Amino acid sequence: MGGDVSGSAPRLDRAPLRVWVARPLPAGARTAARVAALGHAPLLAPVLDLAPSHVPPPDGRFDALILTSANAAPALGPAGLTGLPAFCVGARTAEAARAAGLREIREAGGDAASLAGLITRSLPPGAALLHAAGRERKPEPAASLAAAGFPVTTWIAYAARPLPQLPDPVAAALAEARLDAALHYSRRSAAAALGLARAAGCEAGFARLAHLCLSEDCAAPLVAAGILSHLVAAMPTEDALLSGLTPFPSAQAGSRLGRDRC
Repeated sequence: MGGDVSGSAPRLDRAPLRVWVARPLPAGARTAARVAALGHAPLLAPVLDLAPSHVPPPDGRFDALILTSANAAPALGPAGLTGLPAFCVGARTAEAARAAGLREIREAGGDAASLAGLITRSLPPGAALLHAAGRERKPEPAASLAAAGFPVTTWIAYAARPLPQLPDPVAAALAEARLDAALHYSRRSAAAALGLARAAGCEAGFARLAHLCLSEDCAAPLVAAGILSHLVAAMPTEDALLSGLTPFPSAQAGSRLGRDRC
């Protein structure tokens, strides 16, 4: 993990830690299993619901697919796109592409910059690319690829929709101070968790958690809200994120979590 960004992260020296996994399914279930395997107590309660967009892909000829999330893969078969080569961010996305029936798959590291670099080294400028993405997405890798001479068309293959209210188990756990930490994998998820906690009157309890974030971008909504108890993974990988659940030396940590109601 990267250091305590704010200087006031709660101590994570109890075992087992009680960890809120807010990540959408099915990935959230895998994460919860990993948290349990580390000896902690996960509370799996996603704040986003992932659903196919049911929007057909745009017309045109494409030379390759861009996949920045495994969540886009289930839409590829029904759309008749499994014959295209695919450039994927990370092993999980590549695995999902194979499960969807794609055979020609190139895998980059865990960020958009690595993916853009792989594509520019592998394809000639002018190759037409189709980015199967979610409704909320970052400008990269499309911006870098366009600057390098690659036309990129975006297809909204899935959408992440916030739940209408904070899941009851989380509201109860925050009210009774039965959570120590929360894992956040995206800016969208972190913002949704914060918004739902605020709407439920549990913002104070939410702020007292140790918030472990996959990246600085993921942590941005927490920073904007003045929530100081967050840490950022040294690398944008789940292994790096989960390493933050190991105990912190007391010299690097703030006061123990309080017992006030949210």
